[in-house]
Amino acid sequence: MQALASRRRALRWFTGAGTAAVLAACDGGSSGSGTTSVSATPTPSPAPTSTPTPTPTPTATASGSCVADPTETNGPYPADGTNTASGLTSNALTASNVVRSDIRSSFLGSATTVAAGVQVTLTLTLVDVNTGCAPLAGYAVYIWHCDRDGKYSLYDLPSESYLRGVGVTDANGQVIFSTIFPGCYAGRWPHIHFEVFSSLTTATSGRYASLISQLAMPAATCSTVYATASGYTSSLSNLSGVSIARDNVFGDNSAAQVAQQTPTMSGSVEAGYTATAVIGIAR
Repeated sequence: MQALASRRRALRWFTGAGTAAVLAACDGGSSGSGTTSVSATPTPSPAPTSTPTPTPTPTATASGSCVADPTETNGPYPADGTNTASGLTSNALTASNVVRSDIRSSFLGSATTVAAGVQVTLTLTLVDVNTGCAPLAGYAVYIWHCDRDGKYSLYDLPSESYLRGVGVTDANGQVIFSTIFPGCYAGRWPHIHFEVFSSLTTATSGRYASLISQLAMPAATCSTVYATASGYTSSLSNLSGVSIARDNVFGDNSAAQVAQQTPTMSGSVEAGYTATAVIGIAR
């Protein structure tokens, strides 16, 4: 019995000493206790890890050919159902044959006149600036512009309906038009009007457009065409009195917006020009 009691006293001593050591080690990080703690081998703290700075998501820029095109006026000659035209219709969008790639000829009534001028093949690419410039398929694009004399069909030329047409974007968000280089009339920089609709079904009036804007023709090409091509004589003198910066449509846009609104063009007066432009929509 004495041996058993001795063993129990010894166990109680070891247990108490171990508990004190553990408590002292746990309290070693605190301060102001006034008690000297039992030394214990400190457990090394893990080395701090630096959190890598996240790479910012690229913002669509003009250099990436993807900014949101600004909304512009559809002007006095849209024939999109938003005003009254003096010609065959005030809303060309409701015509059954308005969907066409080659817009150089009149398509309403009995007129079949083909607008004279330097040929331009224009490819427009429609993209969504909020989804990494993804192409927008199945959208309808209506374009119209003046002829080489600065006149608009259905208004200045009531019996003509040329230089107007609608196209639907393909899987690449692209639509192609065959047209002519527009003339320059007094007070405006040479331009092409366009309206974008979410589908061909909604393209029945300018009131339903997702975007109404304009393209600014490149200055160098304007100078070349107006100086050397037949029929553009008045455009050359009108061009000398206007500029992008002073234009009442393009003049208040940012440099990035103007850059995107200006088609890239190559070719010649004799062979015709190819033009490409990106149209950005923030959906």
